[in-house]
Amino acid sequence: MSLEHAALVEQYLQWHAWNRPVDATFMGLPGHDHRLPPVGTEAEEREQAALREMQAALDALPEPDAAAVRQDAWLLRSQLRVNLEESRVRPRQDSPAWYSGEAAFAVISLLLPSPQPRSTEDLRRRLEDIPAFLAAGTKRLAGRNLPADWVERAVREAHALSRLLTDGLPQHPLWSSELAKAARAASQAALAYADSLHPGDADPASGAEYLAFLMREAHALPYSPTEAEALAEAAFYRLLHDLEEQAHQLDPQRSWREQLAALEELHPELDDVQATYEAWNQRALSAARGLVTPAKEYGLSFQWLPEWARAVAGDLYFLFYRSPAALHPGAGSVYWVFPPGSDTHSYLRGQNTAFIKLVHAVHHGSVGHHTQNARARNAASTLARFGGTDCAAGIAFLSAGTLVEGWACYAEDLLLESPGFYTPQERLLLTQFELRNAACCLADIRLHTGVWSLEQMRAFYRDEVGFAPARIWAETTRNSLYPATRLMYWLGTQAIRELRAELPLPTQDFHDRVLSYGSTPIYWIAAEMRRALQPHS
Repeated sequence: MSLEHAALVEQYLQWHAWNRPVDATFMGLPGHDHRLPPVGTEAEEREQAALREMQAALDALPEPDAAAVRQDAWLLRSQLRVNLEESRVRPRQDSPAWYSGEAAFAVISLLLPSPQPRSTEDLRRRLEDIPAFLAAGTKRLAGRNLPADWVERAVREAHALSRLLTDGLPQHPLWSSELAKAARAASQAALAYADSLHPGDADPASGAEYLAFLMREAHALPYSPTEAEALAEAAFYRLLHDLEEQAHQLDPQRSWREQLAALEELHPELDDVQATYEAWNQRALSAARGLVTPAKEYGLSFQWLPEWARAVAGDLYFLFYRSPAALHPGAGSVYWVFPPGSDTHSYLRGQNTAFIKLVHAVHHGSVGHHTQNARARNAASTLARFGGTDCAAGIAFLSAGTLVEGWACYAEDLLLESPGFYTPQERLLLTQFELRNAACCLADIRLHTGVWSLEQMRAFYRDEVGFAPARIWAETTRNSLYPATRLMYWLGTQAIRELRAELPLPTQDFHDRVLSYGSTPIYWIAAEMRRALQPHS
């Protein structure tokens, strides 16, 4: 990498860590585990000035020839543009859920398993800063007309944070009696913050112009929102027809919804749930032989969700699996298996074998996110090692989304090429998953361009897509908070399929090359792979 580009990349990472220290903890960037994000107008102005300065410095450099430098330059330019436009159009400090989410994960990020030792002192300092951080949020948001669902999410998260600090944290090995005073004050501050919020009737849509900007500058998509909407709509109705045809061939007496509901009754015994996760993860790694090189050198440990997290995980962005820190990945990742509640039958229906295979073993584990993250840590591009990191509300860089989620969804279908891995009924579920992703792409666009309201989006998810009712509110509220995040699943998957059909590469070679670029827009990767395969004069 040229010294000038390397210096700018390092400068950006340092500035990102300073402004987003909770991200920094998840990313493994050192020196910020004791901090919360800076807040207030002055902090925003300093950040914007620094971003513009880096943007001018990057624009003054010649376009690099080396692939890794070219990749870093593209990712850096994307991040600078996206960060600046976000600060102009949808400042994170204007979202009530930003304060609740950052405060909660400032604590949780220090409690999750890590190869790096965690400091009680860092935790204490973050706890002590939470009251002032949330008070700044209260002051900033006072009198504003806020989307009602954003407020509801923030209230739920604030109450979950309070429960974590009073009930969960004392059960964690990092707990010390020295933390009690700070934890109690932070818990009270979380409840006070929740009480200060008042739902309004503001439209959560970002607007078509901002959505188009994110699609272009973050995802490198070759489509406008209108073009992507047309593609997703056509795919939705095609997949709906395919789903009905598949279901008819399997059992003409039952609809696809009835057949998928029947899959929920095929589940392990309660004592075998964790072992079923492990078994199918291993089978998926074996089934991938000849299709992609799986990350067998990097471990994945399936463990029950710890006691300290059980009362709060449902109301927070608490993932089954998180990408390990790029700088300190250790020897493996932990994958949480959520324990049963009082309704064992409903729990086991949710832990059906098909869902464990497709979502837990393949999408998140084995050759899905697990392998993708392992390969990203070895990418030649510095920024591509960090972009897919799971943080407090989503991945670190939006630009990583079409590859990160596109690959995980693509990986589900990839194992169709391993004979016998899926049953015919599970193939039906795969079609329904793709239908859902096309539908969510369509809904993401229609919500943020103002074609649909949030309630229309929810009705679509409920009546036509077949989402579980318990998921709809959280899913759609998250969609409204973060435009251009739900469209990246289906569009990313399609891009990988199209590129594979285009390039004359052996199957395993193709997939390994795609993953070798790390967390980068798949459309950028596609252009680079075409360039690499062109005959040199």
